[in-house]
Amino acid sequence: MARLFADENFPNPTVEGLRQLGHDVLTVADVDLAGLGIPDEELLAFAHADGRAVLTHNRKHFRNVHNAGRPHSGMILCTEDTDFDSLATRVDQALSQVIPLTGEVIRVTKARH
Repeated sequence: MARLFADENFPNPTVEGLRQLGHDVLTVADVDLAGLGIPDEELLAFAHADGRAVLTHNRKHFRNVHNAGRPHSGMILCTEDTDFDSLATRVDQALSQVIPLTGEVIRVTKARH
């Protein structure tokens, strides 16, 4: 399973769902970085140093960071979805399609009903 790092805006219920699916997920709160206003580039570097892909809703900014050539252990860029279990399932399914994650950008969009 994947090693992931959820940024500050990523929903905790989805993090818990991913953990239940077997993924190793850390959050900014888990490493005492919540509420500090740490720039996304620094969070990405932290995650990369620990071999973790970043989970985020901040799609545009992280896509720009990727396009600028910053090294990373993967990015999972998600549209916001209040169906947290469904989001966890879609992230899990997307992760199963891309191995290894290093340098990859995965887009996970909201389910259409």
